[in-house]
Amino acid sequence: MKQLLILSGKGGTGKTTVASAFIKLSDAEAYTDCDVDAPNLHLVMHHTDAPKRTDYYGMPKAEIDTELCIKCGQCRQNCRFDAITEEAYYKVDAFACEGCGICEDVCPAGAVSLKPAVAGELRLYVNEDQVFSTAQLKMGSGTSGMLVTEVKKQMKSAARDAKLAIIDGSPGIGCPVIASLSGVDMVLIVTEPSISGISDMERIIKTAETFQTKTAICINKYDTNLENTHRIESFCIDHKIPFTGKIPFDSNAVKAINNGQTVVDINCVSGAAAREVYDKTMKLLFGQDSRDSI
Repeated sequence: MKQLLILSGKGGTGKTTVASAFIKLSDAEAYTDCDVDAPNLHLVMHHTDAPKRTDYYGMPKAEIDTELCIKCGQCRQNCRFDAITEEAYYKVDAFACEGCGICEDVCPAGAVSLKPAVAGELRLYVNEDQVFSTAQLKMGSGTSGMLVTEVKKQMKSAARDAKLAIIDGSPGIGCPVIASLSGVDMVLIVTEPSISGISDMERIIKTAETFQTKTAICINKYDTNLENTHRIESFCIDHKIPFTGKIPFDSNAVKAINNGQTVVDINCVSGAAAREVYDKTMKLLFGQDSRDSI
């Protein structure tokens, strides 16, 4: 299975727009949404069947047995996260608790214990032709990288014979991106011709270099700043990074996404450009004509 990861250094660049177009063009047998904090690929990749849902357990959380509690206050005094409050009885704020276990250690009555806590939900859509793996992290949970790893793991397990997997990553360079990068064959960076877009593109490149992962770049909304578009193209030439093309700003693309469609579902200039970017990217990924590879 070849794994193509699509990333952007910042939100709103068009990463998911490109990812959804690639999924449609390749008729991908497997794809994932690894932006577990705010997944949205499912909004354009429609699945009528209900997904298989699995609770994801992150760090354990402390719980206080009020019947055993002697209200000595040791747990609250020693909690460095201020996660324990005193009301009618001592209570743990699950959002603030980091599961360090100090409260359990210092409790003289054995009233505190660490218990598994649901930190999110894995979702797996499977039909005869495709596997779609995604997840939703619960608000306040801090194990996004671990959940991304589980998203990829369940996709590979359910689609062992797939030739290509498209992975829609998350913005930034944090834990979810690092987990997404692990084991992929190539990264396509979707950037935009803005100062922040260029800066974030460079950060993603440095992160991918740490994993020694093949990288390519495309520019979305390139015609919004032609000077910065030229800067990005020159950067690619200077650093010998493959450049797969430019996609123009297109109001029809906005309408398509708002209607739950991809840009290649309709006849528009951005869709035509996305097709060209796709062909060049597949040739880089497979080293031959994309139509003979998948």
